[in-house]
Amino acid sequence: MSDSPLQISPSILAADFADLRAGLEAIATADWAHVDVMDNHFVPNLTLGRPVVEALARVSPVPLDCHLMIEDPDRWAPGYAEAGAGSVTFHVEAATDPVATARAIRSEGARAAVALKPGTPFAPYRDLLDEVDMVLVMTVEPGFGGQSFMTDQLAKVRQVREAVSRRGGEIWVQVDGGVAQDTIGACVEAGADVFVAGSAVYGAEDVAAAVAGLRATAAAHRCG
Repeated sequence: MSDSPLQISPSILAADFADLRAGLEAIATADWAHVDVMDNHFVPNLTLGRPVVEALARVSPVPLDCHLMIEDPDRWAPGYAEAGAGSVTFHVEAATDPVATARAIRSEGARAAVALKPGTPFAPYRDLLDEVDMVLVMTVEPGFGGQSFMTDQLAKVRQVREAVSRRGGEIWVQVDGGVAQDTIGACVEAGADVFVAGSAVYGAEDVAAAVAGLRATAAAHRCG
């Protein structure tokens, strides 16, 4: 289990795209705003790109956590850091040179992170821990919000946490997909410390209360 702060990163994929500024203001008590960038090639969905991220960065009360579900992140990922994202995550399955890409993101002043799809093992990418600030374990297939949490991915979360603990240093372990009140506790116990939640936050009547509730449940499971 991690000793680093527990962080909530609501996914604006579940917000009202007609008023994303209001969606960001509603999560002002969160730690990050998770921004899903999809290109309709790496995943079968199309969301938003760099111009929107630049606009969101100007008005967001919390830093942007950009998750790039795109082809050729080696070319495009550093631009999202340049656009104002505080953290940029790219998929190892799409990257040709993940080390160079992570270094380019960091050179723009952002945190660099790698993401693993459910079918992608962690072991071949363990050496990337020397180059990144966070590892994202997808707990659904990337592409669409509202999917059910894949419990079998918790073993991978534990693998990542154990590798991070052996290496030393502060590398965050993020989970994304189906995170809600009934699943966040298991994620904490497996070693995750950053939690992406979409429907569980934006589907609630009181968004701020949903953020607080997830934080409290996560904290209870770390202490329990």
